Amino acid sequence: MSDPQNIPSAAVADDDAFAFQRVLVPLDFSEHARKALRHARGLARQSGARLVLLHVVEPMACPSDLGYTPIITDEMVEEIRREAGLRLEEAVAAERGRGMECEGLLRFGRPYLEITEAAGEVGADLIVLTTHGYTGLKHVVLGSTAERVVRHAPCPVLVVREKVAVGAATSDAPATGG
Repeated sequence: MSDPQNIPSAAVADDDAFAFQRVLVPLDFSEHARKALRHARGLARQSGARLVLLHVVEPMACPSDLGYTPIITDEMVEEIRREAGLRLEEAVAAERGRGMECEGLLRFGRPYLEITEAAGEVGADLIVLTTHGYTGLKHVVLGSTAERVVRHAPCPVLVVREKVAVGAATSDAPATGG
């Protein structure tokens, strides 16, 4: 066993590694995202951190003779922006109602890029997001926003899994009889 007085100063300085100031939570308003928000809320509450809820509206495009062109009109974009803004305001109000310091951000673009850029801009200490659990061809085609965020994030990322595979959390410890 090591002597606590011989712990390197760098290790002592890391004692505050989990004292978060700002926790960024990307929301798509799905049940998966609400699960990540519950985890983020608990971590933020323990650290006294501020929650930053981020909703990213991804532009839709379709192939054309000139490449990919938007398939939505300016009026549709404004309606999407308004609706997303209202939902985000509701989520922020709900968190404030739970006693959390909270703010909302609405951005347009590719989700993983907007998430990682927003994390840097707001000074996030942690990003908490969830996977949608896609596997196989669906994963290859759709990609993984969570994977890309982990690779490009300027801070630690907590990925909350959608569901744990049966047997994934088994223990090697022998069973005890009673």
